[in-house]
Amino acid sequence: MSTGGGGANGIDAAIIDSGGANLASLQFALDRLGARTLVSSDADTIAAAPRVLLPGVGAAADAMRRLRANGLDRLIPKLTVPLLGICLGMQLLFEHSAEGDTACLGILADRVERLIPMQGMPVPHMGWNTLELISEDPLLRGIDTANYLYFVHSYAAPVAEGTLAAVRYGKPLAAVVRRANFHGVQFHPERSASVGARILRNFLTL
Repeated sequence: MSTGGGGANGIDAAIIDSGGANLASLQFALDRLGARTLVSSDADTIAAAPRVLLPGVGAAADAMRRLRANGLDRLIPKLTVPLLGICLGMQLLFEHSAEGDTACLGILADRVERLIPMQGMPVPHMGWNTLELISEDPLLRGIDTANYLYFVHSYAAPVAEGTLAAVRYGKPLAAVVRRANFHGVQFHPERSASVGARILRNFLTL
């Protein structure tokens, strides 16, 4: 069933077509929750949506080029509806990524840096990890430190102002972030079983 609160275009959320390979799996995960979604790179469609998701798999520079080509680099920071960046999509919310020396959306301060390989901790960081909760937030309702979520990434943001939860991979890294209506998760909720579904459901109620 629908979550309600659909926008003028009759949807519950727009998924930005950032060119990532996880678009179909994310849309399917939201479909299972009864959400009405569409995948789009059209600025007017995204501006009219009641919620927006920014997924991403791949390189920061390529993703930002795609956003700039559609004017979304200018639109996204002006949105006032709930937005959720996922994996690379979360990293794009920051000022800069070391991946390709890329200027990003600048919604969150700080820079995204490449992970440093350590003994027993190869790069990319790939697998199931728990969170270290820092601040309560409606996005994390029902989530605790015993829950595992699925990560795949070679770059990460530091724990700083706006970090709601961290993941420890050699050192604490930002796993969930927020500034105003902009949220980001470094893990893949669409690949994190019932825990990831809970986070997506929480987002759909924001």
